[in-house]
Parts: sequence; structure tokens; C-alpha cells
Amino acid sequence: MHETYNCVLLVEDNADDVALARRAFRNHPDIDEVIVVSDGPEALEFLFREGRYEGRDMTQQPVVTLLDIKLPKMSGLDVLMHIRGDERTRFQPVVLMSSSKRESDMVAGYNLGANSYMQKPVSFEEFAQMMKLLGSYWGALNKAPSRTDLENYN
Repeated sequence: MHETYNCVLLVEDNADDVALARRAFRNHPDIDEVIVVSDGPEALEFLFREGRYEGRDMTQQPVVTLLDIKLPKMSGLDVLMHIRGDERTRFQPVVLMSSSKRESDMVAGYNLGANSYMQKPVSFEEFAQMMKLLGSYWGALNKAPSRTDLENYN
């Protein structure tokens, strides 16, 4: 078992994709919890401890935010712009996910500071494998500076 609490924030409005992700992360050795929100404003409330998430421990930030591009109320690209534009979250790892094959979506995501862009696979097996790899990379392999280290750097 790892020493830290590792959660993933999944920003996804498609119930089937949520169910697949939860199933893929179940019993993942590097991920303790998958927190699901269904739209952009709720993702920002979670990350910035506002609204229903007021009082949430800010030190318990997700090891990665998996962000669908096509969301209700606010696009994933707009969410990413808010994440990168705020000192508290500008280094938050964000993986954009989309079923779109439009290269312009990928370019826009990287231009806004996405850490990665993944095209959602069609089959459950491929989707589950992608989630396992993402969980292992962000939960175990990636080394991120602590919030204190970042504050001392600025």
C-alpha cells in the first residue's frame, strides 16, 4: 500500500463512461478513490473548495483530473483555462479525454496547458486498460511537488 491518499477527479457527464471508469479503477493499487462530478462548474467548485465542497481539505487535491472536453454548462477547455489561471491549481495535472478525433480539440487543450490528451476508446477492455495505465502513472510513477514546495518556490 502507498503512503499517501491518491484520488482521481473524473469530470464526466456520460453515465456509461463514469461506470466504466469506476469499474476500471476499482481495486487499483495506486488509486484510493475516484471522485466524479458531472459538469464544469462542479469541477471548479471541487478544486477551489466552493459551494457544496466548501471546507474540503485543500491538501487532498487529486493526483490527476480526468477532464472530458464536451461537458454541459461549461466546456472542458474552459474548465482547464480556469484551472491554469489560478495559482492554487495551475500545476494540477489534467488529462483531457474526448471521443472526438478533431485535431483542433487536442491542439487547443495542449495550448491551454493540458498535461495529456487521450481519445476515449470504444471498447470497455481498451478503456479499462487506459484507466489502469493512467492510474499507475499519476498515482505511483509521477512525482509532483508538494503544495508547500510550490508555495516556497513562488
